[in-house]
Parts: sequence; C-alpha cells; structure tokens
Amino acid sequence: MKVILFDIDGTLIKAGGAGLRALNRAVKEMCGVDDVCSRFKLQGSTDKTNFKNAFISAFKRKPSRREIILLEKKYIKYLPEEIENSIRNKRYEKIRGIEKLLKVLAGRKNVSVGLGTGNLKQGAFIKLKPSGFLKYFAFGGFGCDSAVRSRVIKKAVKRAERVLKRKISPLGVYVVGDTHLDVIAAKQAGYHSGAVLDGFGDEKEIMKNSPEIVQKDFRNILPWLIWLGLKKDPKGVKRGTYICPDTPIEHAHFGRTGLDSRGMNAGREKENGR
Repeated sequence: MKVILFDIDGTLIKAGGAGLRALNRAVKEMCGVDDVCSRFKLQGSTDKTNFKNAFISAFKRKPSRREIILLEKKYIKYLPEEIENSIRNKRYEKIRGIEKLLKVLAGRKNVSVGLGTGNLKQGAFIKLKPSGFLKYFAFGGFGCDSAVRSRVIKKAVKRAERVLKRKISPLGVYVVGDTHLDVIAAKQAGYHSGAVLDGFGDEKEIMKNSPEIVQKDFRNILPWLIWLGLKKDPKGVKRGTYICPDTPIEHAHFGRTGLDSRGMNAGREKENGR
C-alpha cells in the first residue's frame, strides 16, 4: 500500500491570493493594521506559523491562545468570500495536469491519497471545494495539527493507518509539494519527496534540498507514476540503492533520482541495445 500526500497551495490549486487577503482582513479587523502579509513570507509555512507572524507584525508582541483562536475564526469568516473573488476574477486555477493524475491514482487499489497541508482543516476544504478535488482525499494532516510540517504529514499517515486499518511503512509514503519546505519535511519524516515547480516555491531552494523527482507540473504523469513505482521505466532503469556513493557526482545524482552508477549504466546499455 502506498500513501501519497499532496500539499494544496501551488501543488493542487492556486487560490489567487485568497488566503493572503483573508488573513489581511482578519488582522485589520482586529487592530486596524493594513496589508500585514506584505511584511513576511507565507509560502511553505503552516497557517499556525503565518497567523503568529501576522499577529506579531501587527501588534509587536506574541499572541495569546485566545487571540490566535480569534484570528483563525476571522480568517475562516473571510476566506470563502475571497475564494469567490478569485474565481470571479479568474485567478483561481488548478495546477496543470493534476486532475488527470488524481483520477489515475483513484483507480489504483494499492494507493491511498491524502492531504499534507499547512492549511487549517476548514480552510483547506474551503480552498479545495471549487476544484472538485475533495472527493479524492480520504484523510489528511493539516496546519491545525502542528506548526511543524513534518509533524503535519506524520499525522496524515497516522490517519491513513486508521482509515486503511493497517500499518504504513515510511518507505510507502510519498509527499508532493511545491516548496523546499515540503521537501525538507518529507525527509525529516523519512518519506519520499517530490516537487512541482509550477507553484510558489523557489526553484533554487527546491533543487538545493534534492527532492527525488522535480517536474514543472503534472501534464506528463508518466514520470510521477514511475517515481511512485506504479509504472515501469520504459528505458528499463530501476531505482538503485547503496550505502556509500562512489563519487560526489554520483552522490548528487542519487539525491535527485535515486539511481547509483550501476542503475544509470544498466539503463544506458538497455537503451543502446546492449
């Protein structure tokens, strides 16, 4: 059984800045400070972290638990309206090719698809509802579970185990995101990591953290299915394993692809007909 966890913003959909606008409005209602989200980076962080940063930026002090709960409620109040604004202005979009990939994964008996997102659970559902993607996800880890992304995706796997009524090996968990923080979280949790570049992440930071697969989007789903072990590589290349890399170059290549020199050479020989 393989468990595949998808981030939301920049991985499944782009909500056209709806979350940012909702948080700005929530903070302004609480203290009158305008455009607070321009003061820090939201991309890749959990809602817990973003709400705390927004509060500190506006109030110049740490929030109490009661204040954070109030901020979350105001954010959730404004988010549906901001999603509607994005749709009306044609700024709400699905990441290219993702719908096809989700349909293929839904047809596999040995695959279970979940969410691994920094969004609050309620916020995640509000953002995803217009896409029609909610039907594909039976469980998830959310920003209300933890401010730490690795704990969020571990929580998603625990929920998957309850749904599936079986233990899931870390080797069977695949995390797909659009920022280097998604990649780091997957590695910290001991899971496979994949990155899509058509989101909000910085490509240099993504590459620096060496996900196992990097693709522009999901229009060509074959590389994703090969990475997930659901399709054989047409060139006959198999994932290699080893304890120590032979060279620094091979080490870097393995970090990106999971192939050692034997796997690479075997693939070349088969491709050349030898």
